[in-house]
Amino acid sequence: MYNQKTYELGTNRSVIRELAEYGKQRAAIVGPENVFDFSIGNPSIPAPARINDTIREILLDTDSLAIHSYTSATGNLDTRQAIADDLNDRFGTSITPQELTIGCGTSQELVAVFTALSVENSEILTIAPYFPEYQVYVEHAGSKFKVVPADIPGFQINLEALESMLNPNTVAVIINSPNNPSGAVYSAQTLEHLACILTRKAAEYGHPIYIVADEPYRELVYGKPAPFIPTIYRDTIVCYSYSKSLSLPGERIGYIYIPRQATDSEALAAAISGGTRLTGHICAPSLLQQVIARCATLRPDMTAYAQNRKALSEGLRAAGYEMAEPDGAFYLFVKAPGGDAMAFCEKAMAKDVLVVPGDIFGCPGYLRVCYCVSYDTILKALPIFRELNK
Repeated sequence: MYNQKTYELGTNRSVIRELAEYGKQRAAIVGPENVFDFSIGNPSIPAPARINDTIREILLDTDSLAIHSYTSATGNLDTRQAIADDLNDRFGTSITPQELTIGCGTSQELVAVFTALSVENSEILTIAPYFPEYQVYVEHAGSKFKVVPADIPGFQINLEALESMLNPNTVAVIINSPNNPSGAVYSAQTLEHLACILTRKAAEYGHPIYIVADEPYRELVYGKPAPFIPTIYRDTIVCYSYSKSLSLPGERIGYIYIPRQATDSEALAAAISGGTRLTGHICAPSLLQQVIARCATLRPDMTAYAQNRKALSEGLRAAGYEMAEPDGAFYLFVKAPGGDAMAFCEKAMAKDVLVVPGDIFGCPGYLRVCYCVSYDTILKALPIFRELNK
């Protein structure tokens, strides 16, 4: 006897994960140098040296029990203070440690937030293209998942479509900027227009409509910084992860920020705390909390990603591919030659080039190509991409 829903999730695995596993299998057969895996957003630059140095320092200068013991459910105060200080320095805010909860990366954090927001008949919107696990998290929490059509070709927000989809059951809108898979960074103007719409509709419906800002890529930008959404819209809940910015995806460390000025902020924080309990969450890893307490001001070195972005985008354009220029993250969202992304991905797979069809991101006819790979992988793959577009 088993749960049918979880069985279906377990047997219908993520397309991205399946491609990554296939890539490992092929590498064992033909050699890793002959498999060009652009499927998964696994950082390809090492964590800053200061991270490893800090781990060694903590192991040497901190009592073993203090390193490995449970922390409070909301996280170590020193860690939350360091994060608050960093955000305040960068964004001119006045965040306190009490507004922060240390979480196990954005996936766990999002599940807790969606669980807290799910009430009878609730609906949560996201904007295409979107990270496909949102649907799993939202529906598991008990809300209806709705998708705002993509704003093509710029991949900002289709504000007219979004407004038409809002109704009294809407409790939240998920924002992911910089965006996975498009690399788009939502402009301040776009976010200000969205804030006006949500403020007006919340007043009309008599309840808040929260923005849930999923921000694992916030520091991965190639120009001006991504806007800090709580400074634009007060009813914003931020879910952040250090997985991408500090190349720590396997360590599962991040935070939830619930602004004290947000509507019902204290009750909301309690509900989110309850949501974390339902995920079996006790506390985030103690050692990593102490690392972040000492390293909250670190930023990624974007040199390698910028080089990869330039080489891959220029090479694909020269081969006749079309795409929007990404302003952040480490993805290209490319128009599929012939318009059928699934067919193109199968054709590419036959040549050991692994890319992800945009269909799973709510945007058919596009391909996600991750450039968090070695520069050599890009150079070797470009002739194959040219051949695939003949």
